[in-house]
Amino acid sequence: MKLQIKYDINIACKVIMQALDRRGVPYDITGLGEIEIKGVLSSIQYEELENSISRYGIEIISDSKNGVAQKNKDVIIEMVYLEDRLPNSNISIYISEKMKLSYGHISKFFSEVTYTSIGHFIILQRIEYAKQLIREGKLTLTEVTWKLNYSSVHWC
Repeated sequence: MKLQIKYDINIACKVIMQALDRRGVPYDITGLGEIEIKGVLSSIQYEELENSISRYGIEIISDSKNGVAQKNKDVIIEMVYLEDRLPNSNISIYISEKMKLSYGHISKFFSEVTYTSIGHFIILQRIEYAKQLIREGKLTLTEVTWKLNYSSVHWC
């Protein structure tokens, strides 16, 4: 038996927010996958939070390189899965504008952390989303091709 699992950043944030609420820790959501703690967490509170969310496979990113790479993954996943259609323009510009960082900086950290290129990660995400859309059967192959910006049905 094979289970298809869809990851939702909003659910992950909800789990973290509940863990913070239970501990009475004030916070603000500042962006996709980012929560700003108002004040300071004690080392005990930090450890309890980490333990509480780790059972869901969620971890706090403490390294800036990993943070840039994860935010880049989130931007790409959001772009592939949530946009009505993938951008026709240069995707590197799209990512740079979303992350407010230079593409060279983003690309360097991404490849150092993930051992793959941004382009390869995008291709993998497009393929997975195409497979999901085809399995759901709500769109024709031509519509899937258009949505994911493939040049031909043969690429899908």
